[in-house]
Amino acid sequence: MKHDILIKYNPEIGKVRKAELIPEIRALFEQTTEIPGIHGVTLYPNVVERENRYDLLIEIDMERDALEDYDCSVWHRQWKEQYGDLLEKKAIFDHE
Repeated sequence: MKHDILIKYNPEIGKVRKAELIPEIRALFEQTTEIPGIHGVTLYPNVVERENRYDLLIEIDMERDALEDYDCSVWHRQWKEQYGDLLEKKAIFDHE
């Protein structure tokens, strides 16, 4: 399945900072492939700057059974602790 995390940064996060965050976030999420059942991670930055757009899509390719291990992982906790305050909102969507 695909586990998608769609994020929108707080308004004070500028375009330059958004771009700087991508390699950091990619490096963090790539470590999740150490969890059995997680096959890969892809980041998709938004290419249209509008108020009603989200900023980044993080897509994790995983087996359905790996979701619980991901949720309990050190990397998931680090994501929330390190980047949670930067986010205005997020949406999670799982699909085949």
